[in-house]
Amino acid sequence: EKSAIGVDLTADFMSKYIWRGQNLNDDFVFQPSVAVTFDNFTASIWGNQDLTGYHNHVDATGNSGESGEFTELDYSLDYTNKVPGFEKLNYSVGVIYYDFPNTVLKDTTEIYWGLSYDCFLKPSVTLYHDIDEAKGTYASFGISHSIEKIFAIGETPVGMELGASLGYGSSAYNKYYWGGLDQAKVNDLTMSASFPIALGSWTVSPSINYVTLLNSDIRRQDTYRSESDYFFTGISIGKSF
Repeated sequence: EKSAIGVDLTADFMSKYIWRGQNLNDDFVFQPSVAVTFDNFTASIWGNQDLTGYHNHVDATGNSGESGEFTELDYSLDYTNKVPGFEKLNYSVGVIYYDFPNTVLKDTTEIYWGLSYDCFLKPSVTLYHDIDEAKGTYASFGISHSIEKIFAIGETPVGMELGASLGYGSSAYNKYYWGGLDQAKVNDLTMSASFPIALGSWTVSPSINYVTLLNSDIRRQDTYRSESDYFFTGISIGKSF
């Protein structure tokens, strides 16, 4: 069989930027990405662009960002395949390089590996280990479920995708990202619901999202925002080639 190259383009507009329970921008952001796949390999670039001058008056984030500037660019390479002898069990390994232009934050690199099982709720676990600045590990435990059609707009079906994940940080990870808290903790809970709509070769997906910090020590060390519970919305526009 000849292998085909696939390209996925995505443009997300979000009312906040929350990453692993940390509120990195409490205002509107634009997050484009492009991914190229070949066989079981995927190379991608993802970015975060501030759409307001939010960081002009929030010093704790370490950003000096102006409206329209990119504050993060992530470069990743992933390999995903089935575990031999287990048709429904998949594994992934990869690397992510985090670049933070227009900020005082230091670039860093994570390697990761994970497992997912193709059954109801699609349980998964992924371990991200920082080999550069933080030198700690973040574990994400997730579930998800998709419904092809919940209702229709005219003749256009509207689906639903539900997801939830639980995050756990090692002591080294939390010390770096949570103000010197040198303890391993269950950090955050994320829940999301999106509603994909196919419009020709494009897919438009409005979403609602909720993130909360679960540990009181983590909440006290939250230097980004005094609140630790976040509700936000977004819309994603995507196309595959």
